[in-house]
Amino acid sequence: MSDMVKTRFAPSPTGRMHVGNLRTALYSYLIARHAGGTFMLRIEDTDQERFVEGATDIINRTLLLAGMTVDEGPDRDGGVGPYVQSERCRQGIYMEYAKKLVETGNAYYCFCTKERLESLKVTAGGSEFGMYDKHCLGLSEEEIRENLESGRPYVIRLNVPNEGTTTFHDEIYGDITVDNAELDDMILIKSDGFPTYNFANVVDDHLMGITHVVRGNEYLSSSPKYNRIYDAFGWEVPVYVHCPLITDENHAKLSKRSGHSSFEDLTEQGFLPEAIVNYTALLGWNPPDNEEIMSLDELIAKFDYRKINKSPAVFDIGKLRWMNGEYIRKMDPEAFFEKALPYIESALQGSPADRHVLAELCRQRIETFPDIEDLIGFFREVPDYSTDLYVHKKMKSTKELSLEVLRDVVPVLEGADDFTNDALYAVLSAFAEEKGLKKGQVMWPVRTAVSGLPNTPGGATQLLEILGKEESLARIADAVKKLSE
Repeated sequence: MSDMVKTRFAPSPTGRMHVGNLRTALYSYLIARHAGGTFMLRIEDTDQERFVEGATDIINRTLLLAGMTVDEGPDRDGGVGPYVQSERCRQGIYMEYAKKLVETGNAYYCFCTKERLESLKVTAGGSEFGMYDKHCLGLSEEEIRENLESGRPYVIRLNVPNEGTTTFHDEIYGDITVDNAELDDMILIKSDGFPTYNFANVVDDHLMGITHVVRGNEYLSSSPKYNRIYDAFGWEVPVYVHCPLITDENHAKLSKRSGHSSFEDLTEQGFLPEAIVNYTALLGWNPPDNEEIMSLDELIAKFDYRKINKSPAVFDIGKLRWMNGEYIRKMDPEAFFEKALPYIESALQGSPADRHVLAELCRQRIETFPDIEDLIGFFREVPDYSTDLYVHKKMKSTKELSLEVLRDVVPVLEGADDFTNDALYAVLSAFAEEKGLKKGQVMWPVRTAVSGLPNTPGGATQLLEILGKEESLARIADAVKKLSE
């Protein structure tokens, strides 16, 4: 095996990219980039029943948005292609290597019918996975030839020794040993001529020079099977890195029902790709300095796969929201405005409010972009609200005082020639001083009157400027009527 580190991301094109798959891709990418090695994409589509049209495009788009550039893959030949397993299957690669194992006695043809295999399960006490009894291993060469010539359906099975043990090493979980008696004579080539996932995986990883294999810990139980294939060929085993399970906040396996189990789910919900990648990196790993906000380049520099945790990683949507908010506040203003504008337009629906001013007000108060619609929807229309909002104990503000302030402030605002934030703030501050009131006792009822909300993106005078004189006065008039009733 080459000293050059080479990793791969080998997804099946079955739909959107699950967060677990995204983490596998990311860790594989970081291992390769940290070592100055090669990151490869391979599409594992031998399970044609699960194939989803367009899923390969989703994989490519996700990697692109996540910033994970591919050195080798279907669109970038590195000399060991094809990089799509169905194409490799049509070239006969897997059948060729399966027959090599048959020639050396490490594999054999199995012609057992479905009925006979079902009977083995009955013998095993109804177990869904009754162990195969090596029945066809005893067939003579003549029997095998006759069966093949007659076109009898067959599979090719690995000949696993009944005695002894198989040990494999994982960088996270250490050495794990299993008795060979627990290992079935796994199928390498199915009756349709396609390879099984496990066999194609091993053959491709070897032929493509993969040095480090990253996958979820649900594949730990399959690793002895992989090693038996490597041993049968006499090939060097790659470095195994099995990552911990990702759970939801209730410690159940993260599923599609959560609504945020895939990369596309999250981007559609207003999360930035950079924040998703940053957060995904922390699902099972932490940098030595415990820094949380890291660019992809910083992740590359700090990532050490040997420090991945064994314990399940909890996907905390609240933590991701916080992190996304931090990324939003660091965005270039114009980039943020472009991203925020569709949500602003949806909230305003034709309101003449200044979009740029609103965008900057929202930026400091949102965690995802859809938050904008809830935050500024009142610019389109004041929601129905209780007059209890005018009561503010800290400011000693009451409904009666609020009604008096709003009535008296109308002529002041009507006479304001400059309806900008700074000018309005000066006008209302002078009004408060003249009335012997605290500024908050004026600003609070004004802000409540024009918004109908306890919290808004911006203070009273900022909202007045954005709404404009005519709309502001109309809303204050409605509030006076509401309080009077």
